Amino acid sequence: MTPTSSTTESPTLSRRELLKATLIGGGLALSGFSFLQWLRGPLLTASTFIGKAHDYQGNLAILIRDGLRELGLTPTMVNGKRILLKPNLVEPHPSAPHINTHPLVVRGAIEAFLSLGAASVAVAEGPGHRHDTLLVLEESGLGDVLYEDHIPFHDVNMMEGITVPNLGRQTKLTTLTFPRIIKDVDWIVSMAKMKTHHWAGATLSMKNFFGMMPGIYYGWPKNVLHQEGIPQSILDINATLKPHFAIIDGITGMEGDGPIMGTPVHAGVIIMGQNLPAVDATCCRVMGIDPSRIPYLKKADQWLGPIQDIAIEQRGEPWQAVQTPFQLESEIPAHQGIRL
Repeated sequence: MTPTSSTTESPTLSRRELLKATLIGGGLALSGFSFLQWLRGPLLTASTFIGKAHDYQGNLAILIRDGLRELGLTPTMVNGKRILLKPNLVEPHPSAPHINTHPLVVRGAIEAFLSLGAASVAVAEGPGHRHDTLLVLEESGLGDVLYEDHIPFHDVNMMEGITVPNLGRQTKLTTLTFPRIIKDVDWIVSMAKMKTHHWAGATLSMKNFFGMMPGIYYGWPKNVLHQEGIPQSILDINATLKPHFAIIDGITGMEGDGPIMGTPVHAGVIIMGQNLPAVDATCCRVMGIDPSRIPYLKKADQWLGPIQDIAIEQRGEPWQAVQTPFQLESEIPAHQGIRL
């Protein structure tokens, strides 16, 4: 797979369908779309899936497989694909399940994709806060899972890169350098943790790809990207890499001063989808956050995908039924005014 390969296009919502829906709902203003957006023509739509999971001891492989099927991923579509999972590994804290993507969620995804006929599954990560990726891998508990399941792991921080044009053009960077592993896979899956973020407001599937940028090119903690602007860099990476799927570990998330210093919060969900802005917008609503007030999601709307509720077909549980407002810190600027 190359960073510029196209993904499946989302279906669109016609102006006539939108008009009917918003008239029933009480007008265009209430729909979340402006009149000018309506006039522009067909709108991007997407589907997301929310599955309940009380803890990490249930059969997460079945839950994830059911979610994949609900979202239209048939065995025929998955058969023969080389899958690369990108979890969120930040710090080596095995006793803090709110910091890293839980190893059993990663195992569930591995088993789900293999059961649908994937040719191979591998895992890759490049932590931003630690130079020793293997330490984080081992101490997080994920190393044991991958060893037991015979799944290869790739430290992208130290990996040779391939440089491609920056298709997002939100930063001053004219090119982006990705790890060479992306040329050897068909699908890239973001497996993020559901967390608040000190600088971005919320860190979910799109922000997770900071960890896909090699540290030997971008520094620690990916300083080049931070200097260019976090929202802008998130958009550039996702517009260029064009990831294929997202699976969010929201069983235990992080609230408060995330993505490291926050506190655990039980949300009891796994959220999935093929369109990352739609997945992140759904996560935000579950967290009690307005996605249109998260800068990179607002900019991504109707460019990289939809974030408005009316444009996202919800499968599994409705987000309203599982909403767990995450604590926000009033003294953190990125948390101010983002409550849904």
